[in-house]
Amino acid sequence: MKLYHSPGACSQAPHIILLETGLPFEKARVDLVTKRLETGEDFLAIAPKGEVPALELDDGELLTENAVVLQYIADQAPGWHLIPPYGTMERYRVLEWLNYIATELHKGFAPLFHPAGEPREHAMQAIAVKFDYVESRLGVGPFLAGEQFGVADAYLFVVLGWGRVFHFDFERWPVLKTFRQIVGARPGVRAALHAEGLAP
Repeated sequence: MKLYHSPGACSQAPHIILLETGLPFEKARVDLVTKRLETGEDFLAIAPKGEVPALELDDGELLTENAVVLQYIADQAPGWHLIPPYGTMERYRVLEWLNYIATELHKGFAPLFHPAGEPREHAMQAIAVKFDYVESRLGVGPFLAGEQFGVADAYLFVVLGWGRVFHFDFERWPVLKTFRQIVGARPGVRAALHAEGLAP
């Protein structure tokens, strides 16, 4: 497999999961401004959406959309229990989290990364309300699905990192702060941050 990624972007979540599982993969770094790989190759010719992550499978198929890429990787390493089995309510709960993180938290940061539209303060207030919700649900954790680390946790870890970039005060969310510390201590997470040049 080949993971097309950009340091610190949401593609960090599948990067973490690939490193957690030890599944063999290659990386290709994408400049999201120029839409070029480090080799100079046109990323749009590979992935017309122009967004990361994109996961090229061994047979040449290309998967996009973070929630889908994360599910695919987890299903390739069932022994790691990164997502519950197909057809179980527990799996649907994890999918519920993946979609909430993607559509509410992740997209909520768009006005901060691209400040042309919605006022920054309004966007930050909206994200804070969503953090309140996750804080209230995560209290039974330590992970979103209880005792087992999974794909939704990797995605939430990345989005919470964006909160630090935009100076959210996580003293308001002690459970989220603890969650980020617990997940951040995992070997796969540390390896991904190091590989992306975001940690020593």
